[in-house]
Amino acid sequence: MDVPKQHKARAPRSVKAYVITCSDSRTEETDDGGRIIREKLAGHGHLQAGSAIVPDDPQRITAELSRAQAAGAQVALVTGGTGLSRRDSTFEALSAAIVRPLPGFGELFRSLSFAEIGSAAMLSRAIAGQTASGLFVFAMPGSPGAVRLAMDKLILPELGHLIEELSR
Repeated sequence: MDVPKQHKARAPRSVKAYVITCSDSRTEETDDGGRIIREKLAGHGHLQAGSAIVPDDPQRITAELSRAQAAGAQVALVTGGTGLSRRDSTFEALSAAIVRPLPGFGELFRSLSFAEIGSAAMLSRAIAGQTASGLFVFAMPGSPGAVRLAMDKLILPELGHLIEELSR
């Protein structure tokens, strides 16, 4: 058995996740990205520590990460605010909070995205990493297609493995 398979075999089957939508315009009714994340987590047997929709404001995003930690989440899945508009500040807020970045997530997300949407993929500032408090964060764009891509191709296949690695 190869090493990645051994690690995945030891990985927890269920991870406790917190979902954060960063948006000035989304509501419970229009938060398709957050809904997709919650449905996919549940469909894979993961637990939900909570969810929130917060304005695209660094202080509010950072405060929500603290709430996720307090709720016992091992990972925060963030959607929205990863673009380049003046209001997109998720990348800045999370970059400041992350002490152990996982560059491969953003790199692979943009590569997979390029195959689907072409050169516009370079406008995404998807990011992942671990905060000083130990919470692991994935941030993906807010579009439903981007959320499905990140969850199906990158996050869900490795979520248990990631938590297992962080616990070693």
